[in-house]
Amino acid sequence: MTSQGHPQRWLILGVICLAQLTVLLDNTVLNVAIPSLTRELHAATADIQWMINAYSLVQSGLLLTAGSAADRYGRKKMLIAGLALFGAGSLAAGLAGSTGQLIAARAGMGVGGALLLTTTLAVAMQIFTPDEHPRAIGIWSAVNALGFAAGPLIGGFMLNHFWWGAIFLLNLPVAALALVAVVALVPESKNPRGDRPDLLGALLSTIGMAALVFAIISGPGHGWTSARVLPTAVVAVVALALFGYWELRVPYPMLDPHFFRDRRFTGAVAGAVLITFGMGGALFLLTQHLQLVLGYGPLEAGLRTAPLALTVVALNFSGLSAKWATRLGTPVSIALGMLLMALGLVSIAVLDAGGYGGTLLGLLLIGAGCAVANPAMAHAIMSAIPAEKAGVGAGINGTLAEFGNGLGVAVLGAVLSSWVASGKSVSAGLGAGQLVGAAAVVAGGFVAAGLLRRAEKNVA
Repeated sequence: MTSQGHPQRWLILGVICLAQLTVLLDNTVLNVAIPSLTRELHAATADIQWMINAYSLVQSGLLLTAGSAADRYGRKKMLIAGLALFGAGSLAAGLAGSTGQLIAARAGMGVGGALLLTTTLAVAMQIFTPDEHPRAIGIWSAVNALGFAAGPLIGGFMLNHFWWGAIFLLNLPVAALALVAVVALVPESKNPRGDRPDLLGALLSTIGMAALVFAIISGPGHGWTSARVLPTAVVAVVALALFGYWELRVPYPMLDPHFFRDRRFTGAVAGAVLITFGMGGALFLLTQHLQLVLGYGPLEAGLRTAPLALTVVALNFSGLSAKWATRLGTPVSIALGMLLMALGLVSIAVLDAGGYGGTLLGLLLIGAGCAVANPAMAHAIMSAIPAEKAGVGAGINGTLAEFGNGLGVAVLGAVLSSWVASGKSVSAGLGAGQLVGAAAVVAGGFVAAGLLRRAEKNVA
């Protein structure tokens, strides 16, 4: 990278965003295919859960390890490997003839997804100058929102015209195009120090995060003290505690514990967990609300979530959100963005009594909040980490998103289940879940903004 940034940096950003988009679509595209999978593969409820969760479980467990590998061995190499693995997994998923085959294929896609999610943000940090980072991260973040919201839309369209396997085979031409473009355009970059690989740290973090996410996913359905969940939670706690102990003592840590002494970092971490908790869980409930309460089909439900993504894309691609963030400062940007998101969730819960109007208002508010808060949060995390550790920074950012999202789906799903079990309607349970999500998002905004403000004062 030159002092002016890589000469083809904007084209390269487009390439890595294309690679990332395929991964993000598969976080949500399967949700609308649940009825088809239940019917055509005779999938039980447990099978459906594993089809959805195998992807995020493997991906979240490997994010830190993937980021560390990218820093050490080269981010371009890991991008290429991630695209190849993701494409192969997509082919296997599209041709799966049983629930077991589909679950295994989704796990393979998760490995490729972990490599892609960590390297895309790390490469963006390397090819742009510091002054350009806010806008570049804004565009990267807009692709995140686009993938998250467009998954149900694309899934609904494909299911209306093709069989369920087409939602995976659609990844193949996109992955192939991205692979060619990465080979041709993306420069190689890695940690010049060449630290020795932290193999024990990688093993402990993978076991700990995978076990933690599994316990969170399984807790609501099987009981938090059940033989399935409690031992897994214990494994997670022990593995992550050993990981922290090891990282404090090893001379070449995969995740330097001293990062947590930086209040910018801890503030952004706290906010990222709470924002993804509220957003992930609330949008999980929203897809059910549109279909179960308002009676829309998969394609109609997907179309009606599109305003969220379109708002994020418009504000971030135009550079407006980056300008606001620069003018307001990171703490105020995060607080304002998360307040807008919380108001959007409240609108969906309170105003949408039998119609789409409250949902539309809510989606627009959520989109505006995401456009302001998410890039500011990611920038705060990446700015608090040395440039040579950009892959690890991206791994931390992705791990927080996966953890918060899984926790949000589990907890807000449990709120819904408890309301329905108490004799209240599904509509009432969905509204209660949205309000809990809104409270979490507001809390995240205050915590993150407060810590970041204190960090700025200390630096000043």
